[in-house]
Amino acid sequence: MPIVPDVPAHGGNQDDDRGAARLGGPLFPAGSYGDASYGDQPYGDAARRHDTPSAQPSAAVPQNPEPMPDAPLPAPAPQKKSAGRDLGAAIGVGVGLGVVIVASLFVVKAVFVGVVAVAVVVGLWELTSRLQERKGIKAPLVPLAVGGAAMVVAGYVRGPEGAWVAMALTALAVLVWRMTEPPEGYLKDVTAGVFAAFYVPFLATFVALMLTADDGAFRVMTFLVLTVVSDTGAYAVGWRFGKTKLAPRISPGKTREGLFGAVSFAMVAGALCMQFLIDDGTWWQGLLLGFAVAASATLGDLGESMIKRDLGIKDMGTLLPGHGGIMDRLDSLLPTAPVVWLLLVLFVGSG
Repeated sequence: MPIVPDVPAHGGNQDDDRGAARLGGPLFPAGSYGDASYGDQPYGDAARRHDTPSAQPSAAVPQNPEPMPDAPLPAPAPQKKSAGRDLGAAIGVGVGLGVVIVASLFVVKAVFVGVVAVAVVVGLWELTSRLQERKGIKAPLVPLAVGGAAMVVAGYVRGPEGAWVAMALTALAVLVWRMTEPPEGYLKDVTAGVFAAFYVPFLATFVALMLTADDGAFRVMTFLVLTVVSDTGAYAVGWRFGKTKLAPRISPGKTREGLFGAVSFAMVAGALCMQFLIDDGTWWQGLLLGFAVAASATLGDLGESMIKRDLGIKDMGTLLPGHGGIMDRLDSLLPTAPVVWLLLVLFVGSG
């Protein structure tokens, strides 16, 4: 019978590990656990023949070695701030949209009105689709799309009165269209439909109203430039210096420093645009206009963020790589359009 190694007097789990370290054979090669005092020891009958004092190790290995201190972990590499989107795709899509808008704006005004109408229809489709997917609200898309496009055209052709009439007829069409389905959920569906009609096409109609002036193309350009500059200033300053949250429960990424950047950038751009693009405009009017644009653009962005949080989504769509959907680009433009239209009428008139 082979000799079983004696269990050291200390006992415990550590002793079990050392007992396993003494095993030999092909499954447990000598010294495989790094214990030199046991790696060359014979077992069985050979152990009896060699069990002499001369075969014992000259120095005993400590049974309870002191644990080695843990090596210090390397410091984590500092992480760079990320924009959270594909910046290259976002820039490419933005430049492409800008070319289409500017070309249609300064070549044929009617073409630009068509571009606005198409954007309105796509925005309505995104909004109603998300409402149905996330909340089960079935805002009727057909009367909204037809009425929304008609609203933009009516504003361009007939002015504010035409826009209001088209808005009223669109709301009525939503009420009637929904009557063809069961009454369950009628109130929430038509309420969402009327809200969508006001939020997307009616606010977009003020862009068409700006276009009717003699310098209408430059008014629309001023509106677009100031909104884009405001968003860019908010992003650039907020990304680099932003620390204090502006509205953490609505949009955690927005900061007060970013808002300061939006106001500063927009006021400078407003002074330049009013001085050099708008007939009879002055730089101080541009400062007020830029301030108002920064405020309305920020509120519009927060408003859509509130809608998306309620729906539990990040973007309204995926149509524009790097941007999300059409509605994700219209969020700051829509509420800014009536503000710019009104201030330009007050400053330089409607002609």
